[in-house]
Amino acid sequence: MNLTETLQNAINTSELNFKALERETGVIRQSLMKFSRGETSLRLDMADKLAAYFGLELKPGATKPTAKSAKAKPKSKK
Repeated sequence: MNLTETLQNAINTSELNFKALERETGVIRQSLMKFSRGETSLRLDMADKLAAYFGLELKPGATKPTAKSAKAKPKSKK
């Protein structure tokens, strides 16, 4: 699960409604709603606030992506 999916899952499984989550984290409710539905992304400062609230943190993985693999785009199937 990537960072976006982890944050979306935390929001969507939270017992707080968007208004309460906005009050607790300082992240605007409309941003929370759109992000949780996958309609938009979050700025890093907003993701940091949510991660801190939910007790999430980034940890180094076993492998690091290379510059080449980060630039590679999947080929579309027609």
